[in-house]
Amino acid sequence: MKKNWYHIFPKNTGLSPYVWIIFCILPFYFIFKSSSKLEIAAGIGMILLFFVAYGLSFAAKGWSVYLWTSIQIIISIAMTSLFGYIYFGLFLAFFIGNIQNKIGFYTLYTIHIITTVLAVNVGFLYQNKIFLTQFPFIVICVIGVVLIPFNTYNRKKREQLEEQLEDANKRISELVKIEERQRIARDLHDTLGQKLSLIGLKSDLAGKLLTRSPEAAKNEIKDIQQTVRTALKEVRELVSEMRGTRLVEEMLRIRQILSAAQIKLELVGSSQLKDTPLLVENVLSMCLKEAVNNIVKHSYASSCRLVIKQLPTEWYIEIEDNGVGFQHKGDFFKGHGLQGMKERLEFVNGSLDIPASNGTKLVIRVPNVIKQAERGKSI
Repeated sequence: MKKNWYHIFPKNTGLSPYVWIIFCILPFYFIFKSSSKLEIAAGIGMILLFFVAYGLSFAAKGWSVYLWTSIQIIISIAMTSLFGYIYFGLFLAFFIGNIQNKIGFYTLYTIHIITTVLAVNVGFLYQNKIFLTQFPFIVICVIGVVLIPFNTYNRKKREQLEEQLEDANKRISELVKIEERQRIARDLHDTLGQKLSLIGLKSDLAGKLLTRSPEAAKNEIKDIQQTVRTALKEVRELVSEMRGTRLVEEMLRIRQILSAAQIKLELVGSSQLKDTPLLVENVLSMCLKEAVNNIVKHSYASSCRLVIKQLPTEWYIEIEDNGVGFQHKGDFFKGHGLQGMKERLEFVNGSLDIPASNGTKLVIRVPNVIKQAERGKSI
């Protein structure tokens, strides 16, 4: 239990600390009303032992908790029977509520109620004058013994849940930051990777044309300069605004890089998607960019077929080349960029499949959940 040994006065029980101070001083009044010096000495010893056991019980662990609590229960019974002081039961009720082990809580709770009720009945049975004069307060104390443990127990549970929730929120916040950093890293990797590949291809082509056709080489160099400017612009937009990319815009760059790599592009369908959330279209654009980058870098293909369909229930993209393909299907997810493609699609509940093909064939599907939800509302 997370409580210091010196916290003698219970907090957050609905009673003022001054009331608990009175409960600490009051037993001496009951003791000094006795005529026997031996009873007075015994009473003072029991009071001091009770508060020592009460303080140590908060610092104790394991079986020692139940030992100190048992001592308190015995003292409470003795003080009730001998001096008519029942209010130690409130201290015990509060402490028992701090025990979070269910078996221990219910065991001590039951024992405490039974012993308190028996001690009160014994006091009334012998017609103790002190009991008769404080009857309303005894009834309130018995009610407190019944209710306070559950109130304290539930409050402690709620505080623990609130602490766990706060810790979970902090962890989620950290994970969101990490995920955002990874996403930015993937986007930078994809954006710069495509442009650098294009620059490399055009640089090689310009080098070959330099002696044969200087004018064509100049045109390629101009294209390189334009590509550099475009890359710088995209990086600034990515870092400053994290702007989404539309599929139509991405298709312009894809045509450019495939043309530079001398790979023929066959487009089936339209890149102009209607009523598509920017998040979904951005994910599709980034995945398509990564797929084309890999075709240019690794496939040694001469042609690429791209199918784009906007179906009623999903967005469907199919990319197939006539290159060397993968020796093993599992090799596909080993690359950092390709793993990022899979993670992006999972974020929008999409999927990535690799059907059998002579080259490499990728099938991207993203469910149109928003459209389905709108239909459900209209019905």
